[in-house]
Amino acid sequence: MIDINTLKYDAQGLIPAIVQDARSSKVLMMAYMNKESLAKTVETGETWFYSRSRQELWHKGGTSGNVQKVESIAYDCDKDTLLVKVIPAGPACHTGATTCFYRDLYSDSEEPVATDSSVTVLADLAQEIKHTLEVRPEKSYTTYLVDTGIDKIAKKIGEESSEVIIAAKNHNPEEIISESADLLYHLAVLWEERGVSLSQVMAELNRRSHKKGNKKEVGHQDKTF
Repeated sequence: MIDINTLKYDAQGLIPAIVQDARSSKVLMMAYMNKESLAKTVETGETWFYSRSRQELWHKGGTSGNVQKVESIAYDCDKDTLLVKVIPAGPACHTGATTCFYRDLYSDSEEPVATDSSVTVLADLAQEIKHTLEVRPEKSYTTYLVDTGIDKIAKKIGEESSEVIIAAKNHNPEEIISESADLLYHLAVLWEERGVSLSQVMAELNRRSHKKGNKKEVGHQDKTF
């Protein structure tokens, strides 16, 4: 670990910290740290910041319970900005939004806009399924699928796969989109039920994307891109 004193702080002794969801890569917030709050972050494994308005340290989630468990802390090439990857226990924004960055500069509306990438949407879906299976609401379709068993989940995946194929053969883009979304949802339920994470699936895709060579050289089972 580097000496935090070697980082570059501004005239007020502060360094900006960009906080990112370690699972979805969604940017959650930006705040400032000083040497003391950074040291407490490293020591406790949860984010601590420095409030410029109150001129004091503050523990993210200390009041709301929406703490952020630190996965990693990186610094940029100039050593004057931090990137903190976390596992959040709840919304990052005081408004209740998942991220503080939910409004569009090019829009006159103050309403939240959908800015999530494909991966963050899938990550949010995975977290929602995980949470649902922790609380098991009675009228939840996800609860029903898992309680019924793996055979039911597998059957639904087979059905949705067939629906995607039919939509494709019918040259129906809207149906392809709709049925593909259904398929991804049921796959996400299967992953959670079998203890497989989205990040593991993405890591495997990333591994394959870096493989080079033709089918004979790398093997048919690798299914390289």
